[in-house]
Amino acid sequence: MAKTTFTNQELMAICGARLVPDGAVVLAGTGLPVLACMLAQKLHAPHAKIVYEGGNIDTHNKELPLSVSDPRLMYRASAVADLRESLGELLQGGYIDIGFLGGAQIDRYGNLNSTVIGNYKKPKVRLVGSGGANDIASLAMSTFIITKHEKRKFHKCDYITSPGHLKGGDSRLKAGLRGEGPKFIITDLCIMDFHPKSKKARVVSLHPGVKKKDVLKNMSWRPIMPRKIEETKAPTAKELRILREEVDPKREYLG
Repeated sequence: MAKTTFTNQELMAICGARLVPDGAVVLAGTGLPVLACMLAQKLHAPHAKIVYEGGNIDTHNKELPLSVSDPRLMYRASAVADLRESLGELLQGGYIDIGFLGGAQIDRYGNLNSTVIGNYKKPKVRLVGSGGANDIASLAMSTFIITKHEKRKFHKCDYITSPGHLKGGDSRLKAGLRGEGPKFIITDLCIMDFHPKSKKARVVSLHPGVKKKDVLKNMSWRPIMPRKIEETKAPTAKELRILREEVDPKREYLG
């Protein structure tokens, strides 16, 4: 049997999709998060609902959006609202089960930085800032972080834009933040979850062909690395077909 080939982008989207349960209400951004959510709907989670920051709720768009407010998202949506409803009523009201996030820096507790690199007052680089990311990180029932695995990203946060498990343990709960915080980190090398007590990131599966050393050399901090780690199940022919032919046939995000 010929070996099925796939790209890192495809693998990340598929891994994200597998983790979305049926019936979940997911606040997704454009790019890999929307690929993951739409794929999940077509595979095992037909009752999952996608919400966009721009206010389009439970969308059934035929084409991929290019932004969170793309008019394409209005097609057969259950509601066409605005930022006030998506972040104010749904998110703050406790209706968002999963929020997808990313950042320029991610620390061992799932805190994210998308504000500055270096000292806040005299930064080396000033980034885009929070947008709705802080709201999502603070108020969603859980968050999934999806990002490329690079040493500059897996680094102590120079600034915490979006809170994860803060300092670990029960520090998030003591700070009064809602939900369980970051649940998974999905990268092009592995999948991590968070230790139930310490809340430190923990590698739970390595993608096909990836070794422990590949993960560690692309990080500035060390995750919990169990002695035995499962291999991520390779994408199936069905997953790849639906992703390529039905979700992103024009390869807007798959490249």
